[in-house]
Amino acid sequence: MEITKRSMATGVVHTLDIDITQEQLDAWKDGACIQDVAPHLSAADREFIISGTTQEEWDELFPADGDECDDLL
Repeated sequence: MEITKRSMATGVVHTLDIDITQEQLDAWKDGACIQDVAPHLSAADREFIISGTTQEEWDELFPADGDECDDLL
């Protein structure tokens, strides 16, 4: 199912094709935990559904090696 969301991190609108049904989305919107509703999804897909943040945006915001933050220490 194609899902379009505005990223809470950047404000950019993205559309991703995610393996989830409308029933699963409705259950999540009704208060179920996304990991319980769609345990087959990757963490990145679940985060996109929750916040609209893509894996690329997440990687840019929170670099794995931390070198980008050295100047702040």
